[in-house]
Amino acid sequence: MFPIHDDNPTRITPFVSYALLLACVLVFVWQLSLGDAEQQAVYAFGVIPSVLFATKSLPAELQLLPAWLTIFTSMFLHGGWMHLIGNMLYLWVFGKNVEDAMGHRRFIMFYLLCGVIAVFAQALLQPDSEIPMIGASGAISGVLGAYLLLHPRARILVVIPIGILIYTPWIAAYWVLGFWFVLQLVNTLLSASETGGVAYGAHLGGFVAGMLLIPLFKYRHV
Repeated sequence: MFPIHDDNPTRITPFVSYALLLACVLVFVWQLSLGDAEQQAVYAFGVIPSVLFATKSLPAELQLLPAWLTIFTSMFLHGGWMHLIGNMLYLWVFGKNVEDAMGHRRFIMFYLLCGVIAVFAQALLQPDSEIPMIGASGAISGVLGAYLLLHPRARILVVIPIGILIYTPWIAAYWVLGFWFVLQLVNTLLSASETGGVAYGAHLGGFVAGMLLIPLFKYRHV
């Protein structure tokens, strides 16, 4: 099930959402331009839990940034076209209304804070991991959690492929986002003993962070 549009109007132009989307796309193009050196960039700018917690260290040639700063740089890297497109699709559909509820400045702080919490939610599950964590998924998960509380009954146009058939129903946001959350929870439990792959813990951590933080960031009249 892939959301592609909602019926929720906004009062402001979501400049920050658009800027974040553009930044992620440009960074991904930069990654592709590196060729064989892309993996080195992922290790240098991604979050590595064991490096973040100072139990391991990177080779000197990859120590381009303090470990804490990679929490932020990692949010703009992606592992492939599908990783990028999936994240940007969710940001495109849900980001504008959350930004509308709190304004541009608060939204960028909210987005980054959710991303930080998401990183630690995953890193604490596997503190000895030497695998880089990259992607905007954690921060965007916070946006989803906020949207669920702000607009649970908004209608979302989704694409549901079943075999060779494609269905495009309108579904209430609480069903779409509730299904997404349950899916992340199930995958977290199934992959608890695995290393690498999708950081489902970051998705859950970001989502819960978004739900908890939205009352503090939204305008009072919302």
